Amino acid sequence: MTRRVLFVQGGGAGAHDQWDDKLAASLERALGRPFDVRYPRMPDEDDPRFGAWSAILQREIAALDADAVLVGHSVGGTILIHMLAEHPELLDRIAGVYLIAAPFVGDGGWPSDDIEAKPNLGARLPRDVAVFLYHGDADETVPVAHLDLYARAITRARARVLPGRDHQLNNDLSEVARDILTQD
Repeated sequence: MTRRVLFVQGGGAGAHDQWDDKLAASLERALGRPFDVRYPRMPDEDDPRFGAWSAILQREIAALDADAVLVGHSVGGTILIHMLAEHPELLDRIAGVYLIAAPFVGDGGWPSDDIEAKPNLGARLPRDVAVFLYHGDADETVPVAHLDLYARAITRARARVLPGRDHQLNNDLSEVARDILTQD
């Protein structure tokens, strides 16, 4: 039986075809069969908007089979976790949520005129869904301190700081794949 992984790209001009495609490919290679990584193109990647991306993610998640996995990179991870906090029912059949180098929106993090900060972010997510957080300590795009902010907001999340890794985790998602595989 094939298991689906929904990989949500980050934002910025060229993110889908020039940056995050390498992450999705790395994850697919590291997971191997029976996993299938779905990597949809998000609209207006150079100016990601919560409403537009959230609507697409809701449809994508609703179409997934049971035991699927959600992976979000950068602002894609931020939009994903905030959308899930607003629609926790979408997590009923999800095995885990994996956020990579996601900017934290809220106290201590980055301001947003588009994403509403959720002071009770962790409490809005079902307790039985695994949440993993990854951040490279050489990330020059999103400070590694954002990982700590997420870890405080989602106290049950497992946080991993990856030494020497940049915002793209050096295009190597082997640790993410290892965690997905050991969650089974």
